[in-house]
Amino acid sequence: MSEKKHILVVEDEEHLAVGIKFNLEAEGYRVTAVGDGVSALKVIEQDPYATDLMVLDLMLPGMSGYQVCETLRQQGKNMPVLILSARTLTEDRTRGFEVGADQYLNKPFDLDELLSRVKTMLTLYDRRAGLHVPQTMAPEYTFANAVVNFETYDVIVGGEPVKLTELLMKLLRYFIENEGRVIRREELLVEVWGMAATATTRAVDQFIRRLRVIFEPDSSNPRYFLTIRDAGYRFVSDGVNSSEDAITDDSTDEPPE
Repeated sequence: MSEKKHILVVEDEEHLAVGIKFNLEAEGYRVTAVGDGVSALKVIEQDPYATDLMVLDLMLPGMSGYQVCETLRQQGKNMPVLILSARTLTEDRTRGFEVGADQYLNKPFDLDELLSRVKTMLTLYDRRAGLHVPQTMAPEYTFANAVVNFETYDVIVGGEPVKLTELLMKLLRYFIENEGRVIRREELLVEVWGMAATATTRAVDQFIRRLRVIFEPDSSNPRYFLTIRDAGYRFVSDGVNSSEDAITDDSTDEPPE
């Protein structure tokens, strides 16, 4: 590894933090460990581009892992976040995705699985290994003022490079592969998040809003990522909204039945 990737471990159980740090460093990563959410945000604030991945516990003193992740996303920080938690309920996992986490791993966890997930998330985020591209889809895709390359993992918007998290890239690819088709939330939960179609979550809406912020000229008046009332979402690459059923803001739209 020519340049050590920096991982921020946010874990208040000292013995666990020490163990994670030791094993990640043994894999060649540079690791900073902190015991609370406020300290984690301070590390990010000091150098927003110095952290390549965050391993985040949910049960933290003072500020929960949910709040930490949500704050990062609100600030426009797109580094991948891997949540570690002893909470096993479906609602805990879905809330983690809703606030912007990329993956969720239950405690106690297998060390090899943790290391594998970290490696995969960093590889995707670093854009060194391309995603699988269907034969029917060109490696490079252009729409609006954006160019997306699914082989190199490069994303350029308005001439500037943009880094997308693993989930955002997967969601974007699914929309592009299904351009023009109305896609229900249930389908996105199954195909993109790998969750049950019956899961109650606003994660889909949150992530689509993030795509709009990144790609739409005016995120409050989307032209490419459309909400179709009582149906789902539709992606149109030409930015022409010809459907009378499309609405511009789904903040108050209830999930379709």
